[in-house]
Amino acid sequence: MDENKTITMAAIYEAQNLKKEALEIYKSVLKREPHNEEAKIAIRRLMGERKKFQGVDSEMRDFFIKMDTEIEFNEFERWLAKLWK
Repeated sequence: MDENKTITMAAIYEAQNLKKEALEIYKSVLKREPHNEEAKIAIRRLMGERKKFQGVDSEMRDFFIKMDTEIEFNEFERWLAKLWK
């Protein structure tokens, strides 16, 4: 039920790092309350975070989990530096 979805609930999800769920709640609030500035700001913030990490793929995640040599750490560090530019 969309009426039960609130800004407070979304903020709690976001604080728990459940950003996808928080984003859906913020969108639901905005649909119900088109002038809700708090929801608009939160949606922009969360959408920006999602775009920032679009370059992260499963191959790089697996590499990070399994890396154990200095060369692999350096390679991962270079990859992170490119991601944050």
